[in-house]
Order: sequence, then structure tokens, then C-alpha cells
Amino acid sequence: MKVLHKDELQIAEGVLLKHLPKSLKVYGFLYGINRNKPSTLEIVVDKWPDFKNKHALEFRKKVAYYSTDEQILRKMLTEEDAVDWSSSFLVGGLDVSHAPMLKEVSSEREVNNRCFTLVNLLYLPDSSHLLMPKVDSELESRISSLNLSHVDVVNKTWKFGGDEQGYNTIKNLISNFPSCCISDDQGQPVSWILVYDYCAMGMLYTLPEHRGKGYAKVLVGTMAKRLHAEGYPVYCFIEEDNVVSYRLFKNLGFTEDPSYRAAWFEFNF
Repeated sequence: MKVLHKDELQIAEGVLLKHLPKSLKVYGFLYGINRNKPSTLEIVVDKWPDFKNKHALEFRKKVAYYSTDEQILRKMLTEEDAVDWSSSFLVGGLDVSHAPMLKEVSSEREVNNRCFTLVNLLYLPDSSHLLMPKVDSELESRISSLNLSHVDVVNKTWKFGGDEQGYNTIKNLISNFPSCCISDDQGQPVSWILVYDYCAMGMLYTLPEHRGKGYAKVLVGTMAKRLHAEGYPVYCFIEEDNVVSYRLFKNLGFTEDPSYRAAWFEFNF
């Protein structure tokens, strides 16, 4: 196992670029790290430079990986201490085809596990695929970025927020990654979208009293254009039961690899 450093991270980003969309989550982490976005991650590979397995580790509590060889992945998990099996941790964005192996390994170590959520990966390979909705001048004048005064309202409405950890996560994202919002007449955000530290769009939300106006379409389209212009990957994970969001992104031109599904798994919970 090898921890990658600055120059190696640049090379690894280029390699993962060739494996999109399945490598998008780890690629997104690398994209941010290589552009000096704040991160608590270490990037670990099975060997260098011809790696087949890559992990992004965050204090050994959150793990994201991309692997082209399940046997090497198994070896890293069982023989090379890639994760701390004595702790509680989350593996995010894993390929569900690896779920049986992960369950088997965790069972051998007498560690419980559960599928936290199943998701679809939707991405926009080219800006020409974007079906941008029309935006009149009045609405366009109310589109801007979020700022730190908006952290609390976003945290209160985020499905996984509402506490101090959520507040700090959102504060970091607004401070360091692109965001987009639509404000009311008083300048307060009523609809917004953020970008996670792995560069996926997320936290799309519209206050209930402002729904039905097409704000979500405008925000996704505006954010997608901005991300493409700035060189970011343009993608998102959508939970499988979120039919409304799935249709929204598909109708805007996002696509998916039908052979690929991702999941979030908890271990030692």
C-alpha cells in the first residue's frame, strides 16, 4: 500500500479520468485536492504507478474507493489494513457489485454492516448535452452564490444535517466550493444547490412555499454550466427512491451508465 503525494496525485487524477463515470467519486476528491481545496483525506493505492485500486481515507471514518480488481480490493481490506475494522466507518459511493464481497469480509471479522442507501450516478459528459431552461431577466437577477450567513438555513433543511457537524460541513462547502441560490425580494435564499468535497452536486432544496416555480431546474442548469466552465466534473448521486430528482436531472440532459449502481454502506454501526 502507498500513500500518494502531490506529484503522484496529479498523475492519478489523469488515470482516473480514463475510467469515468465509475471512478467519479474518487476522481472528484482528487480534483479538489489537486486544486488546493481543503481536505482531511489521504489517497492510498495498492501499488504505484500501475495501480488497480484506490482509496480515499478520512481519519479512517469515511472511505471512498474505485477498484478495477475485486481480488486486490479484498487483499487491501483483509491483509493490508486499508481500513480500521475496530472503528465505526462508512464506505461511500461503492460499486454495488462489490457488496457481497464487502459483506463477506465484514462477516469474517465479525463486524456488522448495512446498506445505508442505494443511488443512481447521473453525469453530464459535455455541456452541449445540457437542456437549459429559459430564465427571464427578473429571475436571473436573483441568482447568486450562497455565503456564510446562509449556513444555518441550509443546515436546518439538509437531510443529514441539523447538528454542529452538519453546520461545519456546510460552512466548509460554501467557503471552498461552488454554490448557487435563488433569493427572494429580501435577498434571502429560497432555493439552493451546493457541491460536495468530492465535486458532486448535492443538497438541492427549495423551501416548500416556493416550490412549483421551476427553481430546481434553473439551479441545476446554472450550476452545471458553471462547473463545466471551471473544469469541474459535472455529476450527482440520486437515491433510488427519489424519482422526482432523477427525472429532473434526466430531463436536463444528464445520463447514466445502466450497468452501474452505487451505494453507501455502514460498518460497525
